[in-house]
Amino acid sequence: MEAPNLKRGQRLVIATHNSGKLREIADLLAPFGLSLVSAAELGLDEPEESGTDFADNACLKACAAALASGAFALADDSGLTVDALGGAPGIRSARWAGPGRDFGAAMEKVNKALEAAGANAPADRRAAFVAVLCLAAPDGQCASFEGKVEGTLVWPPRGERGFGYDPIFLPDGHTRTFGEMDAAEKHAYAPGKPGLSHRARAFAKFVEACCER
Repeated sequence: MEAPNLKRGQRLVIATHNSGKLREIADLLAPFGLSLVSAAELGLDEPEESGTDFADNACLKACAAALASGAFALADDSGLTVDALGGAPGIRSARWAGPGRDFGAAMEKVNKALEAAGANAPADRRAAFVAVLCLAAPDGQCASFEGKVEGTLVWPPRGERGFGYDPIFLPDGHTRTFGEMDAAEKHAYAPGKPGLSHRARAFAKFVEACCER
């Protein structure tokens, strides 16, 4: 669809039940004056993420929330892709954390898989975070925006900020992991400066196309 212009005060459903992801998206959208409500607050079910890539899953979630709520909905699908693991965990990044979303265990699983593959040197531990934002209208039309940041995986984990795999991801050109960075450094947005994180970079494209400033 042609990207709509979301007005200040307009209701936007954030199609997630993940509190960390919701917090990051809410922080990114704060300057734009939208009226945000989460899928969890509305009691909406989470659709099965049966897509084959991040864009598929983001659109599945956004379209389900838009249809159920009758409002525009924004969904994110994101994850960690590791070169030495053939792109895994990829779209299964959350599933590697198990039903209890234990990302400490998930990070250990990634590290053990890298060790088993003989990927011990930094050059062998290349990875990227990828995020796709999808904005869906109640009629099922949607528009997608992708962001990516590349880096290296470290061990042991460093920092307690962020969420998910942040403590083992060292973005290129930096000496601190995402887990050691505050939200302002990781996500700061300004026109022409898309921010550092994968979500901030996808968000910058979304804002330019859809948000009233």
